[in-house]
Amino acid sequence: MKRVIISGMGVEIPEASITNEELVASFNSWVDVENPAREARGEPPLQRSDSHFIVHASGIRSRHVVEREGILDPARMAPHIPARPDDALSIQAEFGLASARKALAHADVAPSQIDLVMCSSSHLQRPYPALAIEMQQALGTSGAAFDMGLGCSSAVAALHVAANLVRSGAQKRVLVTVPEIITAHLNFRDRQTHFIFGDASVSMVIEALEEGEEQSGRFEVLDTRLWTQMSNNIRTNLGYLTRTALDDPYRIDLEGNMIKQVGNKVFKEVTVAGHKFIVDFLAEHGQTPEGIRRFWLHQANARMNAMILRLAFGHDVDQDRAPMVLDRLGNTAGAGSVVALSEYHADMKAGDFGLLCAFGAGYSIGGALLRMM
Repeated sequence: MKRVIISGMGVEIPEASITNEELVASFNSWVDVENPAREARGEPPLQRSDSHFIVHASGIRSRHVVEREGILDPARMAPHIPARPDDALSIQAEFGLASARKALAHADVAPSQIDLVMCSSSHLQRPYPALAIEMQQALGTSGAAFDMGLGCSSAVAALHVAANLVRSGAQKRVLVTVPEIITAHLNFRDRQTHFIFGDASVSMVIEALEEGEEQSGRFEVLDTRLWTQMSNNIRTNLGYLTRTALDDPYRIDLEGNMIKQVGNKVFKEVTVAGHKFIVDFLAEHGQTPEGIRRFWLHQANARMNAMILRLAFGHDVDQDRAPMVLDRLGNTAGAGSVVALSEYHADMKAGDFGLLCAFGAGYSIGGALLRMM
């Protein structure tokens, strides 16, 4: 069995951003128009949103988005991303390629040296042809390509698959790309979720070490682990079967089919499951949380991450031990933990251990124990 490293990482963050205050102003403008109509129908009024509530509930202050203005238009409240012809590069492939090229440059690897491309994302633009195959063609990589996903655990799940393919010798060098355009699937008229998500794309190059080889400054992937358990508390029903439930299958009804979650249950249940996963996974390798130099956790909720680590350590853990990027990026689904990894590792010393860990819909949890070389 071969030793495996992450030889390259790339991050692409869209330039456009939206603050809590801007998002709340748009939401409340819509509520002010909607409530009189609801009152006329005898329905209870909608509650207005509040930027202070958002920071308290999640720690999020702003988010970056692929397209901004359509989101802030109270008459639309969704990004406007024009359709492209079939022979043009799709927007999600384009977003994935932006981070993929950075990862290849960081690894000092030519596209022709990649023998597998994996696109792993919480939401994929289409079921086929695979986004990964489209990126394979655009990059000029060899071998094969396929798509996969596991909600917000998508990046770590793909790392789990890629690392084990490389470790076994089935693949020599794998490009994992995680393009998350999650704002395109978000219901900006849902007070419980409208503020949560932002867009980001990350990529990693996973490859084997030759016998006796060391690569200073890279991470060795010591082990990876996945855990899943069925839950409806984070769910989307939007898919190709959506239209078949309608009287008119050529008119798509989005209401109720986009992202929805039972926030209080998710917080409690994922906190417990996340803590247990981390402690048990580390124990398998004779490690305790105290022996891990840095935790790059899923960037969904600052309070949740703080609670998970407080349970693991028995005390609060600071930003240096468990860095956060969600305050300025929001929840970027599968990309978030890798953004944190990319931005917060340069100060680590040879021999330091780190844990990459993400959790989300499923429920799903993925972890990777890393060691700085």
